[in-house]
Amino acid sequence: MGEDSARSLHDQIREDLETRILSGDWPPGHRVPSELELAGVYGCSRMTVNKVMTQLAGAGLVLRRRRAGSVVLPQRSQNAVLEIHNVKDEVLAAGGWYSHDILSRDVAGGRVSVACLHRKDDAPFCLEQRVIYLDAVPGAGDEPFIDEPPGAWLLAHVPWSEAENQITAEAASGDAAAHLGIAGGTPLLVMTRRTWKNGEPVTEARFAYPGGAHRLTARFTPSQN
Repeated sequence: MGEDSARSLHDQIREDLETRILSGDWPPGHRVPSELELAGVYGCSRMTVNKVMTQLAGAGLVLRRRRAGSVVLPQRSQNAVLEIHNVKDEVLAAGGWYSHDILSRDVAGGRVSVACLHRKDDAPFCLEQRVIYLDAVPGAGDEPFIDEPPGAWLLAHVPWSEAENQITAEAASGDAAAHLGIAGGTPLLVMTRRTWKNGEPVTEARFAYPGGAHRLTARFTPSQN
């Protein structure tokens, strides 16, 4: 088997196992077939499977236990592909006291539309406007998001496999300015986020932060091939 073929098979195995985990087909606690079993299924060397399992463990998808095999981990942190922090975590990490208000919630056309004001120490921190697709997240239709804000609820209940973030600078409109307690035209840092689960859209969210009071920091490591 050539180097390109081996790499292609490695990618196929990893994609197959990730899909089973992120789709919920293999729920948390599920025992992953042994490396020997997987090598037999895919017709490859055990070394190829071992490399895949090492990468899945590093991504937080599975826990490898010596002699006991590998099991699927809960995906609450959703760090399989990209770590997504929710606003509540941002506030708590900054040492603040978190709370939120649901400004509006509407269910129509196969989606839930919700507006949420996040607070830090009782002061407006971020305005979130979100759409959740009921085909991917049917439970969202009955969820009021009172106990947990939408982002935290989704991270705790719904696996995802792909995400897209877009960051822009905008001037605060009348409604946004009023909710955030700032003057109209004040610069906003706006993040738009979309997530998918195996190609199916899960949610689209828009987060608006007063630009002078917030910054986004990301730390990266090289991807593993």
